[in-house]
Amino acid sequence: MMKPTLMRPYGMPQSASTAVVTPLMPSVVYASDTPDQLDDQYEGRAQGYTYAREGHPNADIVAKGVAALEGCETGLTLGSGMAAVAAVLMGLCKAGDHVLGGDQLYGRSLRLMKEDLPRLGITTSLVDPTDAAAFEAAIKPETRLALVEVVSNPTLRIADIHAIAEICQRRGVLLVVDNTFTTPAAFKPFEHGADIVLHSVTKLLAGHADVTLGWVAAKDPEIQKIIYTFAVTTGMTPSPFDCWLAERGLATFDLRFERTQETARKLADFLADQDVVTRVLYPTRDDHPDRARAQAVLQGMGGNMVSFELKGGRSSANAFTTAANGVAFAPTLGDIGTTLSHPASSSHRALTPEGRAALGISEGFFRVSVGLEKPDDLIGTFQAGLNAVRAGL
Repeated sequence: MMKPTLMRPYGMPQSASTAVVTPLMPSVVYASDTPDQLDDQYEGRAQGYTYAREGHPNADIVAKGVAALEGCETGLTLGSGMAAVAAVLMGLCKAGDHVLGGDQLYGRSLRLMKEDLPRLGITTSLVDPTDAAAFEAAIKPETRLALVEVVSNPTLRIADIHAIAEICQRRGVLLVVDNTFTTPAAFKPFEHGADIVLHSVTKLLAGHADVTLGWVAAKDPEIQKIIYTFAVTTGMTPSPFDCWLAERGLATFDLRFERTQETARKLADFLADQDVVTRVLYPTRDDHPDRARAQAVLQGMGGNMVSFELKGGRSSANAFTTAANGVAFAPTLGDIGTTLSHPASSSHRALTPEGRAALGISEGFFRVSVGLEKPDDLIGTFQAGLNAVRAGL
């Protein structure tokens, strides 16, 4: 047993029984008995912790929990989803490399690619991931990796991920999949050719809008080590408290996913029947532009996200959010309560109107993250919002 430290002379209380709930372990530093023991830990001959920036128990518990969902052995928990993106792109790429990305990545991922990587001498290109031929044409001799989302945010388009995986393997490009939007309940990227998988655990995996965390895993242990070293060096440390909360969310993820997916399907069908709604996007609907691919990739899953477009533009958007009481108008997803996002004023506000239009995002376009409300109650709330839109047209 490790000896107690001077200011904490009593050590942990002993108990013949064990805690049912994982303890929260906020210690920043861990004491070793001898320099030899510390060497053993750093050189891999013994398991243990030294300094929380390099790893701590609550982070490892979350890492293993997400890995179990993704069907891999382990992963790395980080301070946010964007920390995971940055650890991959900046940890693995150097000046002169090229990064290829889907053109509807998460907004901050797009900013990292458009503004930050070029400052470091890393060139980038964005391409429609639903067009495999265009994707391959955009690969250069210096392309190091490709970053894609299987289901795009916020228009719910389905990447031609099987073709992209084959292309990346054939061309020697690392395929990185941000699986946040899709979740491992609908798609497991490692089973379909991905080299690296990452998540914003903040969203549906943690699921309660009170955690900020990321996760990343690489198939190749050497690549995983490079990502880990960069993350530790740049201080992408996850909070033990956030990890402790996230473990709770992981325990109920499967149940929450099924419930929210069922409600999302019903909401999408309801919205499609409304005269003030011009377009509904949901992967399992027959009118989805990538319906056949969605069936092949997601195998009947639709997920908890629905997007739709209102007649009347910004005035209708304002009327809807005002009247849809009970649905939080907030730029997030994956909470236990339904949230409503307006990309033109949040995630995609940095784009020009023309740029948003090219992606299919108008002033009347909304993205819905469906929560755990009863379907009839949620539809009733949306009905109130739609009635306000009608009254204003």
